[in-house]
Amino acid sequence: MNRTIRTAACALAAAGLTLGLSGCDAAVDTVDKAVNETYEVTYEVTGKSVESIEFNAGGGTATEPKLESVQKPALPWKKTVTLKGIEAPTVVPIALDPTGAEVGCKITYKGEVIKEEKDAGIAAATGCVAISPIAG
Repeated sequence: MNRTIRTAACALAAAGLTLGLSGCDAAVDTVDKAVNETYEVTYEVTGKSVESIEFNAGGGTATEPKLESVQKPALPWKKTVTLKGIEAPTVVPIALDPTGAEVGCKITYKGEVIKEEKDAGIAAATGCVAISPIAG
């Protein structure tokens, strides 16, 4: 009797799994499209005494983005990059000044600000990290 119940339970579970997975086809197609789609964002950095800027320049992966650095940038600094899929738009400026540093960053997608931060002090560091507009 136990063997019959187990066999029936396994058959029902397999049937349920098959029906459930067939409904996932549309979701898989949507994810595949989102992962391969590209988009542009514009990074902006403003402030005073900015020593360096690191930013996701594209070309990496979502878990290991390719970061580029700019040392002693002329301000205001602006850069448009093309990212792919769920890569997070990221820009991290660092400012140092014993009399007071200031730094601000902004990420814009299709003319809309999707992330903005500011900081001030002797050592000011802020980061703008946004969720990919493709993923959201």
